[in-house]
Amino acid sequence: MAPTRANEFFRWALWLLWMAANGIVFGLAYKRFDSSKEYYYLRVILKSALPWARASAAVLNFNCMLILLPVCRNLLSVLRGFKCFGLTKSLFRLLDKNLTYHRHIAYTICIFSAIHIGAHVFNFERFVAAWEEDDESLPHQLSLFEETQSTTLLNPIQQKGVDPNTELFKTVAGISGVVITLALILMFTSSTELLRRSYFEVFWYTHHLFIIFFAGLLVHGFGGLVRKQVNVDEHDPLECQGFVNPQQGCPQPRFEATGAATWKWVITPLALYFIERCIRYFRSLQNVKVTTVIQHPSNVIEIRMTKSRFHSEAGQYIFLHCPKISSLEWHPFTLTSCPEEDFFSVHIRTAGDWTDDLAKLFVDENQEQRQQTPRLAVDGPFGTSSTDFLKYSVCVFVGAGIGVTPFASILKSIWYQHNKSGSSLNIKKVYFYWICRDTNAFEWFAELLTSMEDQMVEKGNGDFLEYNMYLTRGWTNNEARNIMLRDREEGEDVITGLKRKTFFGRPQWDGIFSKIAESNPSTDIGVFFCGPSGLSHTLRNMSNKYSNTKEGIRFYYNKENF
Repeated sequence: MAPTRANEFFRWALWLLWMAANGIVFGLAYKRFDSSKEYYYLRVILKSALPWARASAAVLNFNCMLILLPVCRNLLSVLRGFKCFGLTKSLFRLLDKNLTYHRHIAYTICIFSAIHIGAHVFNFERFVAAWEEDDESLPHQLSLFEETQSTTLLNPIQQKGVDPNTELFKTVAGISGVVITLALILMFTSSTELLRRSYFEVFWYTHHLFIIFFAGLLVHGFGGLVRKQVNVDEHDPLECQGFVNPQQGCPQPRFEATGAATWKWVITPLALYFIERCIRYFRSLQNVKVTTVIQHPSNVIEIRMTKSRFHSEAGQYIFLHCPKISSLEWHPFTLTSCPEEDFFSVHIRTAGDWTDDLAKLFVDENQEQRQQTPRLAVDGPFGTSSTDFLKYSVCVFVGAGIGVTPFASILKSIWYQHNKSGSSLNIKKVYFYWICRDTNAFEWFAELLTSMEDQMVEKGNGDFLEYNMYLTRGWTNNEARNIMLRDREEGEDVITGLKRKTFFGRPQWDGIFSKIAESNPSTDIGVFFCGPSGLSHTLRNMSNKYSNTKEGIRFYYNKENF
């Protein structure tokens, strides 16, 4: 498969399939409520607002069924374990877009919720208006139909001159609908990029309103506002004139509520998500021992831990929970240790209330580990796109800022396997690029690169890893002059202490990808990135641009996403 298609085809195919499914669900529901005989008399009162309300409700049911599946991380981890498809590289990369799909489904729920609410506003207005029509009109006659043991009324409003908004709040559907809408608004607004990154705790707590959302959703249809005719074989509304026509031998039409249907759609994903939370709860009870805490430059702390029966792969991530800070919050962090080490670790940049509080609990005023550290709970590990690096013979790793963390684990694991006798490691060449704003940020990661650099030279394999550090800002004019003067000299880099010099400014990706493509003909090259979306878009375009099917060069783009 062409690499451009590998990077884009399945993503767009899945998106189009989902859009087509939404269109089919909407179209079938609209056609049923717009032309079916069993809803003929209800359409007489409500007109076109009825099919719009019911069709949008069908789309809502479909997407509410889907929205929890992308956040069932254990389910995704199970799916990652299947290797039975020949399209593993391309097809299973869709799992890395789980949060993107979650957001798109949420947008759809918001849009069709607005349509559904708007249609029902018209419906209640027309229920009220039916009483104001001429006494002989069919809508008025239908409104007079009374509740009996064998049938139910068609118009839920049973008197003239009432306020439709007041009547709406007298129904189960009306009250639950308002609760659902408020929960949805709070969840959606707190999920915006600005609020989520600046006030993650607000996002975390409001997002748990999904419990109220689904509870309201389950009871929403039990009000029975939508009624259908159940005896169309005896009383065909198209043949019988009016409500009852004894001359044609038409019996009275009988009506009943359609009943709640949402639970049929959401019960399975709710059960899967319940299992997901049970697994998380079980893991939260397992003992985690904090062995070492290290304060690194640029407000980064490293926490090393051990846990019974904890097994991870390079590039995976975990969720951390500190009950002393919050009883509910779990935060994702990439593992920076590799499977070959006897501990697992994370590097955490303090950039918010939760991470600030965590740092204060683990590190004292002298930047040393406290003697007494609070209890931590760990959920995971979970796989991401970075765990697929072993599928490629050439890997390009790009980290921006703290986005370098998954590659710490990967580079260590690669080097362990590379030096292991009898290793069947497929990787022949690694390109590593780290773009950073702060000179101090290089310090904690440079130790790893220095160690790898020395070992590679000793073993005569200095070309295995080609790393490039880019400093985009963070130096004064005096520092820049000193750096330029010392940079001309032979020896270690003045900033990182590494043999390879640090570049100033941003990488020129056209030249970089062109050189990599030229050096690796007829090769599948995995490009792995962790960082901001703007740079991700650039790297995706570069991967597509410099893939050449005729020459056998294929860049497969993978972005860290959790």
